[in-house]
Amino acid sequence: MASVKNLKKDINYVLSDIIEECYVWQMLQDDPKNVDKAEKIIDEAIVTFDELIVKVNNKDVDDKKAHFKALKSELQTKGESLLAKIEKL
Repeated sequence: MASVKNLKKDINYVLSDIIEECYVWQMLQDDPKNVDKAEKIIDEAIVTFDELIVKVNNKDVDDKKAHFKALKSELQTKGESLLAKIEKL
């Protein structure tokens, strides 16, 4: 089982890369109206980060291995969802 520290790093890296991608997209836009679209994705990524970190730090878990495996899966699912939204911009 991977360590909690590595899971936290993965959450941080994935979601910070998504936020960075939104900022790059914003810089390349000429129309300021389009900037709000990326801001919504950034806000969603921040909320996702907060939710996942709270779940990682939850100590009242019966089966830690299954809990962390589910969190990894949730990170992957939500990360892919956010990337799909960026692609649609």
